[in-house]
Amino acid sequence: MATLPNCPKCGEAYTYEDGHMYICPMCAHEWTAADAESEATALVVRDANGNVLQDGDSVTIIKDLKVKGASVLKQGTRVKNIRLVDGDHNIDCKIDGFGAMALKSEFVKKL
Repeated sequence: MATLPNCPKCGEAYTYEDGHMYICPMCAHEWTAADAESEATALVVRDANGNVLQDGDSVTIIKDLKVKGASVLKQGTRVKNIRLVDGDHNIDCKIDGFGAMALKSEFVKKL
């Protein structure tokens, strides 16, 4: 007998198959094997302290950052409503009084 995966939403082991779908009777979550694989390879971005960042979080800059063609972003600047992207600079945001900016997650900490 093949072992079925636990529910990715609630973690219960009571899942069952219905055609090509997996269904959890505890929380009524439905998913496919492809959905489970895509969740496993999802983008995980961590701040300087190791906390996991998500879209919409607020962060603080932990050191002065020189910006090419502009002034300096000071330590302690708060950035609201970040958006995570794939790449070297993995945070897109708008900074009040500065504008659109791409930041590296290693220079911020979660509020």
